[in-house]
Amino acid sequence: MVGHMLRFLGVALFVILFLILSIPLLLVEWLIGKFNRHIRDTSSLRIVQWAFRVCLRIAGVHATVYGQEHIPAEGSALFAMNHRSQFDILLTYVQMRSPAGFIAKKELEKFPLLNIWMRYLYCLFLDRSNPKKGVKCISRAIDYMKQGVSILICPEGKRGRADGMLPFKEGSFKIALKANRPVVPVALYNTSAIFEDQFPRMKKTNVIVSFGEPIDPSSLPKEQQRNLGAMTQDAIQKMLDKYKSLM
Repeated sequence: MVGHMLRFLGVALFVILFLILSIPLLLVEWLIGKFNRHIRDTSSLRIVQWAFRVCLRIAGVHATVYGQEHIPAEGSALFAMNHRSQFDILLTYVQMRSPAGFIAKKELEKFPLLNIWMRYLYCLFLDRSNPKKGVKCISRAIDYMKQGVSILICPEGKRGRADGMLPFKEGSFKIALKANRPVVPVALYNTSAIFEDQFPRMKKTNVIVSFGEPIDPSSLPKEQQRNLGAMTQDAIQKMLDKYKSLM
């Protein structure tokens, strides 16, 4: 029990120290971006991935990853995942090979320093209470995808139930449809056992992260395009069912 609480405190302390001590890095990244945006995109990605890996190590998370060949080394894709834990984004984001952002809740935009790093990573802040701003967020995500930046989404809209996923929101899949980029289903198994199942404690946990075969929206009939979210959710559910026997 004491070890579980120490992991939580360790992760919290590391995040605070990283944000404070990385202030000079933010300035360096800003200067790099003035001369070469591509270099800044890559360096910001690697810095944050390093920080996420440290968080996972402190939390005692061991991830078995399948389907890494489905992660594009260049070019963009829409990564759609089931959502059970605050660690879901960390576990998925550390596997990205090229610049990628994720759609986060509006409240995260209020956190100083964190919000700067997130903007450097092309993250978008979704205000669910304002439909107009929601449309603007989706539009910007489409632009990012066309520029070669992948986008990570949790189409359930919030953390799912222990007994299964919430229905995927079809609107978020317009990002892939309008940008004409593939959707990569991502199945995350046992992630709630890291933190949420015994909040606020963290325990050593084995999880599975599985990247499914990309779905090309342009190859689908119109009817299936309208149900791209349901199709993606079905692909994720099949992966979850497959990996239950491995845990």
